Amino acid sequence: MKSLVRALAGGLAVALAGCATIPAGPRLAPAQEAFWAALRAHCGRAYEGRVALSAGSAGDTAMAGKRLVMHVRQCGAGEIRVPFHVGADRSRTWVVKRTPTGLRLKHDHRHEDGKPDSVTWYGGDTRGPGAAHAQSFPADAHTATLNPLFRTNVWTMEIERERFVYELVRVGTNRRFRVEFDLTRAVPAPPPPWGS
Repeated sequence: MKSLVRALAGGLAVALAGCATIPAGPRLAPAQEAFWAALRAHCGRAYEGRVALSAGSAGDTAMAGKRLVMHVRQCGAGEIRVPFHVGADRSRTWVVKRTPTGLRLKHDHRHEDGKPDSVTWYGGDTRGPGAAHAQSFPADAHTATLNPLFRTNVWTMEIERERFVYELVRVGTNRRFRVEFDLTRAVPAPPPPWGS
């Protein structure tokens, strides 16, 4: 009986050791792994933010005076979903994915009935290792087909001990948009984003 128990324990140890080596997704550069881990550490938490900079687009004024909340809502092995609520508008979700070449940021935009917006799934992939506290995502080809103005967009996410930053720069123009979130004080989680 003891030999059977030892054999089962040994088999279990080998199986568990094998599971421990299964990667969470494609391997990333060390700076990207650090960024991923820093974002994932906030899973389940929500934070309030403010528009820190807005230039070059009248559309950004729609956020003026509204409560801005990001919610690191879903953290899978290869994807982190972060809804971004603007007042009662729950149409926006940032989707960060691991890819074989780095990280990808996409914007999932939905209507209140859950149907995709006509302009959705835009974003891009990292083009280098970035930094442990910041990753940039230049617009990809799909994004340029959605709207030619978006082709020079570069989105950047920064995560530090006390703040999270989401920033958009349209290279070659004065288009700038930056939202900063206070990571020192979590707030109650908002309702789910539309379409979830």
